Amino acid sequence: MLPEGLILATLFDILMGGLIAMGWGILFNTPRQVLYVAALLGGLGHSIRYLLLEAAGAPLVLATLAGTVFIGFIGIAFARKVDTPPVVFTMPACITMIPGLYAYHTMLGFIKMAGSDITVHDPALVSQTAQYFVITISLLFTLSIGITIGSLLFRKKTAREIRLNLLNWPFFKNK
Repeated sequence: MLPEGLILATLFDILMGGLIAMGWGILFNTPRQVLYVAALLGGLGHSIRYLLLEAAGAPLVLATLAGTVFIGFIGIAFARKVDTPPVVFTMPACITMIPGLYAYHTMLGFIKMAGSDITVHDPALVSQTAQYFVITISLLFTLSIGITIGSLLFRKKTAREIRLNLLNWPFFKNK
């Protein structure tokens, strides 16, 4: 059983993730009738990431991958239901997991390295900046991979033709 504090924090995370996804959906001109899908996917996807990080102690990249794969698969299902391409609401939903802080630290490190003799002032700056850079790139790749996994599995079908039935998945069919 989850502690009460973690449950409340997760509910708050779902709410904030949903609001952020809805805001980005509005910015990307997502149709109003499907904004709730972006909010739902953003909140639930980010809460999966949050729970894996906080409760399970999973690494950041793995937790982010799990959240974006969830968004990608459920986005395919909702695309069929609301007759809209999945990217309309999966992109705003995944923006909640953009690694902004790591990208900021990466750019700040590059700026510091460009402006001074790094070996004299801070010899650890190069390794720290490289670490932030690798984390930023890894998270960005994870976001794109997570969103597209569902589309890649169903690439021969349109959103209307997809049935999320385990026996209809391309890798389970007999050839």
